[in-house]
Amino acid sequence: MEYWIYIAALTAAGTLTGILVGAIPGLSATMAVAILVSLTYGWDVTTALAVIMGIYQGAVFGGSITACLINIPGAPSSVITTLDGYPMAKRGEGGAAIGWACTESFIGGLIGVLALWIGTPLIARVAVGFAPQDYFLLAVFGILLVGSFAEGSFGKAMFTASLGVVLGLIGLDLITGMPRLAFGSDILVKGVDLVTAILGLFGLSEVLFQLYQNSSAHIIQKVGRLFPPMNQLIRCLPLTLRTSAIGILIGALPGVGGPIASTLAYDHAKRTVREPSRPFGEGAYEGVVASESANNAAIGGAIIPMLTLGIPGDAVTAVIIGAFQIHGLRPGPMLMTETPHLFNLIVVSLLLATFFFLIFGFLLIKPFIKLVSIPQNILLPPIIFVTVIGAYAINSSMLDVAWMSFFGLLGFVFKLYKFPIPPMVLGLVLGPLIDETFRRTMISYHGNPIDILGAIVASPISLSVVALMGVTFFLMLRKPRNSKA
Repeated sequence: MEYWIYIAALTAAGTLTGILVGAIPGLSATMAVAILVSLTYGWDVTTALAVIMGIYQGAVFGGSITACLINIPGAPSSVITTLDGYPMAKRGEGGAAIGWACTESFIGGLIGVLALWIGTPLIARVAVGFAPQDYFLLAVFGILLVGSFAEGSFGKAMFTASLGVVLGLIGLDLITGMPRLAFGSDILVKGVDLVTAILGLFGLSEVLFQLYQNSSAHIIQKVGRLFPPMNQLIRCLPLTLRTSAIGILIGALPGVGGPIASTLAYDHAKRTVREPSRPFGEGAYEGVVASESANNAAIGGAIIPMLTLGIPGDAVTAVIIGAFQIHGLRPGPMLMTETPHLFNLIVVSLLLATFFFLIFGFLLIKPFIKLVSIPQNILLPPIIFVTVIGAYAINSSMLDVAWMSFFGLLGFVFKLYKFPIPPMVLGLVLGPLIDETFRRTMISYHGNPIDILGAIVASPISLSVVALMGVTFFLMLRKPRNSKA
C-alpha cells in the first residue's frame, strides 16, 4: 500500500507540473519529458516512469487552457481546440470552455488508458500492418480535411495548407540527409520548428491583430458552472466515444500522434453532428469535445507501439524510449514478458494522472480566468514576452525568435484577409510525412506504378483509407455553399 501511495504522490506531482508546462506557450510535453529524462540517471525506474506519465497526461491537457483562453495552443495537439474553445472565451464563456476541455480530456484519457490495458495486442497488430503506402494515403487524407477549417473558402484553406507543406519540407531531407529548399542558406538548412510556427501563427499574430483593431475593451469571463451540464454531457457521449476511438487508433500509428488524431476527430464531428450547440468554429461544444477527447485518447494509443514494438507513437514516446534505455530496458515484445510489472505501473500511473488532471484542472480554472480578464493593454505585453521567451527556449536561439516573428506577421496577414490558419499547421505536420512515405513507397516498389496500385488494392487498410477519402470528397461537393459548418 505504501508503494502505491508513493507512486500516486509522484504521479500527482508530475501531472501538476505537466499542466503548468503545457499551459505555457513554447513549452511542450516533449520538452518537459526530455528534461526530466536527463535527470533520471540516478532514479529508480518506477519513480522515473510515474513522474513521466504524469507529465505526459498533464501537459497534453494543459495545452488546451491557453488554446481556449488566449488562442495560443500550448501544444500542437491543442491547435484544433482553438477553433471552438477560443470563440467560447470571446463570448465570455472561458470557464465553460476549460470545463468542457477538462471533462472531455478526462473521458478520452480514461478510454485511452483502458484501451492500452485491454487492447494492446490487437491494436499493435493493426499498427504493424501499416505499409508505407497506407501512411501516405492517410497523410493525403489529412490534407483533404482542410475543408473542415475553410472559413467560407475551400480555396483559401487549401492555399494555406499547401504553403504549410512547402515550409515543412525546408531543411534536411529525411531520407538522404541533403539540404532541401535551403537555397544555400545555413539558416534554412535547420528547417522550421513546429512549435515556433505555432507560437507565431497563433500567439504573435493574435496580438498584432488585436492591436490593429485598436480595441481596449476586454471580455469579462463568466466562471459560472464549470462542470458541463449532465444532459449536454450525455448528449455528447456518443461523439466522445467515437472521437476517442479515432484518437486511440491514430495514436497507435507510429509517428502520427495527437495533432492528426484531433484533426480527424474534428472533421468527423462536423460530418456527423447534425444539430451542434452552435455552428462549428463559433463556439460549438462539440468541437472542443472532439479535439480534446481524441488528443488525450491518443496518449494510450501512442504508448502501445512503444511497449510492444519499440516504435514511438509520437515525439513524447520517442523520448520515453530514451528513459527506458537509460535504465537498461529495451521496449519491444520481450518487455511485456520479462517486466510485466512495468506495464502495470505505466497503466496505473496514466490512470492516476487522468484523475489528477481532472481535479487540478478544475481547481486552476478560476486563477486562469482571472488572468485573461485583465484589460488588453495590460495583458498583451506579457503575452508578447511569453511568446518570445517560449520561442527562444526551444533551442536557446534567436533564430527561432526570428522564425516566430515571421510566422506572426504571416498569421496577421492571414487574419486580415480571412485565410484560415489551422490548415497551415496541418500542412507543416503532414508535409514531411507525405514526402517521406511517398518516397518510401516508391523505393519499396521500385517506382513501378502497377505494383503500387496492386499493393493498394490488395491492402484492406489502403482500400479503407481510399474509401474514406472518396466519401469525404463526395460530402464536400454536396456541402451547401452557404453552410458555415
